[in-house]
Amino acid sequence: MSGTELHWLSATELAAAIQRREVSSREALDHLVARVDRLDGSVHAVVTRDLDAARTAADVADAATAAGRSFGPLHGVPMTVKDSFMTAGMRTTSGAPELGDFVPDHDAAPVAALRAAGAVIYGKTNLPIYAGDMQSYNELFPTTTNPYDASRTPGGSSGGSAAALAAGFTPLELGSDIGGSIRFPAHMSGVMGHKPTYGIVPAHGQIPGPPGTLSLADLAVAGPMARTVEDLRVGLAVMAGPNRWDAPGWRLELPAPARGGPGGRVEPSRLRLSLWIDDPACPVDAEVRELLEGAGRALADAGATVDADARPAFSLDKVAATFRGLLNAANSGGHSRSSIERFAADDREGPMGELHRDLGMRHRHWLSLNERRQQLRLRWEEFFANGWDALLCPVMPRVAIEHDHSTPIASRRVVSGGAERPYLELLGWSAPAGACLLPATVVPVGLTSAGLPVGVQIIGPYLGDLTTLAVAEVVSELVGPLPHPPGF
Repeated sequence: MSGTELHWLSATELAAAIQRREVSSREALDHLVARVDRLDGSVHAVVTRDLDAARTAADVADAATAAGRSFGPLHGVPMTVKDSFMTAGMRTTSGAPELGDFVPDHDAAPVAALRAAGAVIYGKTNLPIYAGDMQSYNELFPTTTNPYDASRTPGGSSGGSAAALAAGFTPLELGSDIGGSIRFPAHMSGVMGHKPTYGIVPAHGQIPGPPGTLSLADLAVAGPMARTVEDLRVGLAVMAGPNRWDAPGWRLELPAPARGGPGGRVEPSRLRLSLWIDDPACPVDAEVRELLEGAGRALADAGATVDADARPAFSLDKVAATFRGLLNAANSGGHSRSSIERFAADDREGPMGELHRDLGMRHRHWLSLNERRQQLRLRWEEFFANGWDALLCPVMPRVAIEHDHSTPIASRRVVSGGAERPYLELLGWSAPAGACLLPATVVPVGLTSAGLPVGVQIIGPYLGDLTTLAVAEVVSELVGPLPHPPGF
């Protein structure tokens, strides 16, 4: 097996090669580490490594292979994880200076699950401070750049995760998503990501909140990122499970993919899909729209029923407003009580005033937003009950943005949909799945004329994760993989 092949293998391919003894876990680890040493200086994706522990774990995996034993579906596979997830014995910072030297004594729940499945975790990947931006920069580490264009971000908050995948530093990643933090980087960096149904992957041990937090944040999920749908499927299966409170009586049996045939495979001709490509509430750039429409045409040409008019019975602006309120409330925990009181009294018009009022909202306001969410969930239920298998829409209205670290975030501006618009409007297309706790899978559908990736977001019903993954596999097969970033 040549070195060139090795770093582009999927996690499942690499696990199989290790089991067949075509390559050892130690060889794979050393190869990926050497690649990071050679190429990460222009990307800054991998910010912490623990190679002694990783080499020991790889050697243990190789000894097990020699004895005819396997630890699981990721046996011996070297990988990295987002630096918001605690890793026993390896620094975990969440991009925060006050955690610059923090070394946990135990793993976050999904990290423990990955190790139990045989993964060898050798490093951590960059993110914005406390996973709080659509770009990946902080005061501790150099800014992470997009492998397709160093002048742009790979996305956030799981931006280091996406950049590491795109650059061939890891075959699998663990990301997290509260406002789009798996989906945005997958789209911007030309890789794949799956935001699971809320609650099916335990996220204990992720920062924020502070280390030791036992509550789980509203909207927030942990999920896999990869370069193949099969790796997303394996990653989800490995990580899914109960949180610490529900374990005694918790069971999970995800419904089989809609229209699935033998082995769960879905034929395009059986699918009924909605295509929601543009909307006045969050206008989409022409090249992004063209690539998404091209994916819709490929599905239709393969026999799928594709309807550009079918919608859940709500508007994008309504679900986006509900999502913004819930998201800002979920992110308000880091502010002092005096700040919260000051924010609540901010009566300014515009994004900054709206953000402050959300951060300072009273509980009765949150209860109203939560009721709106349940009403929106009902509209989704009705939509899927009418025979639609999934809805395809943009991840965001444009390609990867140029680096912009100006503060406050709410005052930033971006060119999107042919006009200059508020930065936070980029969240618009993450709202329908995010607010309603639904699964969403992102896969690439092409490159723009400037060579920048575009992904499509595939939204399914509550607990319909296997359906969105199956549709993603169909899309990926029809549209084909992206070329690797130049120079990688």
